[in-house]
Amino acid sequence: MKKIELEILGLSSSQSQSGSFALVLGEKEGSRRLPIIIGMFEAQSIAIQIEKINPTRPLTHDLFKSFAQQMEVSVQEIMISDLKEGVFFSKIVCTDGEKEFELDARPSDAIAIGLRFGVPIYTVESVLSEAGIILSDLEEDEDEEETDEIPTTAASGSSSASGSSKSNLKEISVEELNTMLNDALEKEDYERAAKIRDELNKRN
Repeated sequence: MKKIELEILGLSSSQSQSGSFALVLGEKEGSRRLPIIIGMFEAQSIAIQIEKINPTRPLTHDLFKSFAQQMEVSVQEIMISDLKEGVFFSKIVCTDGEKEFELDARPSDAIAIGLRFGVPIYTVESVLSEAGIILSDLEEDEDEEETDEIPTTAASGSSSASGSSKSNLKEISVEELNTMLNDALEKEDYERAAKIRDELNKRN
């Protein structure tokens, strides 16, 4: 069974299902894309890991990593293994140093965990053949504009406040920005935290 490596291309609000998000994966050595609809919590967990934001309290996927490390188990890879009646199936491939074993998981959970361990994501040809899409160059450009921004609004629920503050961040001092960053993290407003962190990084 040949494995096809995937990479995360974007995460955006789903236009077909309210309250859900579309996680777009793409072939590392190909042009096909694999969109997967995921829930709000999983979208938040994936987004904050991509954004390298440290939540004030561990999320479920952070807890999984801590538990696995305490048990001296490491994750080797994530495999999106099957597609049945529109539902994706995946496995988390683990090892305890002596034997390798697999855990069944939803792709959203598996990918959130895989990101925390820094392991590759794979699928198989049968899944890509059935669910993969190939976009024209024009469609790709349009799609990138829509999906490049990670929607951490999935969890924060304060997109209007965060959006309105974005244009004003340049006028705020570094000291105030650091205070605002700590406040946003305490409130688990990860979208606002990401924007403040980006502004701080620009100044460093």
